[in-house]
Amino acid sequence: MKPVITIEYCPKCGWLLRAAYMAQELLTTFSAELGGVTLQPSETSGTYIMRLDDEVIYDRRESGHFPEIKALKQLVRDLICPDKSLGHSDR
Repeated sequence: MKPVITIEYCPKCGWLLRAAYMAQELLTTFSAELGGVTLQPSETSGTYIMRLDDEVIYDRRESGHFPEIKALKQLVRDLICPDKSLGHSDR
């Protein structure tokens, strides 16, 4: 089975569009490698957590900021298909 990414976001904070944008970028880049990206509204304010299957790969509270899309793609690539070239995102 292909891995699935879940983006848990705070709807009260207005982070749905950010989560949707990141989901779109990940699905576009990893269309053959991912089984999907799920958006999950959180009941906890300020939440923005990304999981690969059940493993937390990014937590906004721990890092203190949102991920840059380039860094996020590199992180996901390193976890699911380390040999994949990301083109301009690798520079």
